[in-house]
Amino acid sequence: YLDDVRTPIVDGWTVVRNYEEFVSTIMFHGLENIETISLDHDLGDSAMTEYYTNVRNNYELNYNNILEKTGYDCAKWLVEYCTENGLPMPIYLIHSANPVGADNIRAILKRYTELHSFS
Repeated sequence: YLDDVRTPIVDGWTVVRNYEEFVSTIMFHGLENIETISLDHDLGDSAMTEYYTNVRNNYELNYNNILEKTGYDCAKWLVEYCTENGLPMPIYLIHSANPVGADNIRAILKRYTELHSFS
């Protein structure tokens, strides 16, 4: 459960707060031992500023304005990791309030899932 501020209301999640914790948790447990991943997009102050400045008002997202890695960066890393290791994508949820960021995460994960079928 990737989120910099929220905590899930249901037990059973491992909570990670940033990109580094996301990567290290997957590497420690092994992706094959993770059933479901839930991703937030905005993981810090500059991401939230971008949300309130551009996304909410203009429905535009400029990653150049975000200093910290986002949930989209985590999704990109996950796709690369799955590709390099020939792994299926785990079940994924996106709980971000940022609609543009959520769409970006969804698009990259969905594309990987559609292009790679595992029996």
